[in-house]
Amino acid sequence: MGETIRSRGMRDILPDEMERFRRIESSFRDVCLGWGYAEVRTPTIEHLFLFTSAGTLSPQMLDRVYSFLDWDGWSGERVVLRPDSTIPTVRLFEENMPDKDDAKLFYVQNVFRFEQGDASREDWQCGVELLGDTFPHGDIELILMATEVASRLGVDVGLKLSHPGIVRAVLDRAGLTPPEQAGVYDRILASDHAALDALGGKLSLKQPVSGLLAMEGDGPEYLHNLRAMLASNIPGIEEPLAQLQSVSSVIAGLGVPHQISPLGVRDFEYYTGPVFSLEIDGVRIGGGGRYDSLAGLIGGRPTPASGFALEMERLAERIPAAAALGPTVTIRRTEGGELADAFRLASALRESNLGIGVTVGAQRSQREVIVSGVGFTLNWNDGSPRKCVDADEVAKAVAEALAQDR
Repeated sequence: MGETIRSRGMRDILPDEMERFRRIESSFRDVCLGWGYAEVRTPTIEHLFLFTSAGTLSPQMLDRVYSFLDWDGWSGERVVLRPDSTIPTVRLFEENMPDKDDAKLFYVQNVFRFEQGDASREDWQCGVELLGDTFPHGDIELILMATEVASRLGVDVGLKLSHPGIVRAVLDRAGLTPPEQAGVYDRILASDHAALDALGGKLSLKQPVSGLLAMEGDGPEYLHNLRAMLASNIPGIEEPLAQLQSVSSVIAGLGVPHQISPLGVRDFEYYTGPVFSLEIDGVRIGGGGRYDSLAGLIGGRPTPASGFALEMERLAERIPAAAALGPTVTIRRTEGGELADAFRLASALRESNLGIGVTVGAQRSQREVIVSGVGFTLNWNDGSPRKCVDADEVAKAVAEALAQDR
């Protein structure tokens, strides 16, 4: 097949990549189960209004959803391929757990977002949602879980903390109207820090705003200095900085290195508290934060909550490759050997949970059983061939050889 007929923005996951995906998923599930979380999965298709209600997703994100009419007789409801996993998981909690005040949930699933050109439009995520009265211990727990997953995968991640309330306080103090605030937000998201400097005259600060907020610093000490410089001129900034301090001081005490990044929030749609991101060599591979208002915005009970997600494709590209394992034992059928005997032996060895490969021909492997017209022959590494009468004797001989190898 000469040309690609795969849909634009979609990609195949090949065997070596799939192995990395499974390693990520396995490490992630082990961590979540170890911290007392339960696995869920939400539908691929959700109602569009779930994401438009009360501005739960920004206009920019809504421009990127796959939306269509789900016909039912003469009427149709507009639906989307889920562009986000947090909102559907909160819906799942509200609809299916009405008698519970809290829940610890996790998932491994894909999201769909329209992108220009050949950029990926289907992304796989490992995510956690912690619903209930969780501040600040919930925020700390999620950070520890995310860094534990990275540690299990053998990758060194950089952790950054932020808070959307920092920029909101600056814009409120500057006296901007809501449309003006939205315009400045968009420029900040595009890393246009001059948008903040234009507010300097309204804030009575001795330094340019971007000079204060665009800088990043290490942990609690940097936060202490930031509060000293900003709190007196921007009263509304004290609370978000104090919330960051309560998380930063604990994880610093636990030996978790991190930076404070005041402008590090990239998704303002529903975050209300501390936010964190994980990076490898400057590439964001995951993150999350607190979203206490989300359940109420979609019509549910007011429920404090926080969560995070790891981007599996970006992470898979950066984890160390595993050694190719291959079968533990190769069963090689030569001339005169019966195919049924080869697979009867394979089934017997599989009962011991051994990896088995069945082949035909003269190519020799280091650990093999030859099935010929005169029975079975075990060749193990460089040892002498060992004749066996039947499958049971082969299984016993393989077990003895494996024990000697250990």
